[in-house]
Amino acid sequence: MPSHFLLLVLFALLVSTVFAVLGRDDARGQVRLGGLMFAAFVGSAIVLGWMMYVFPL
Repeated sequence: MPSHFLLLVLFALLVSTVFAVLGRDDARGQVRLGGLMFAAFVGSAIVLGWMMYVFPL
């Protein structure tokens, strides 16, 4: 079974690709926007995960 992080990266890659294609017309803008969105998705998930780590179940 794949890890949660692998699924997170796959989801972030697919969503950022679709949003970048829909959001920009030129290829350079699509790559830039897609990369920024991918980094934002993965980075925010890691930060939120560490923030929730301090709260016990």
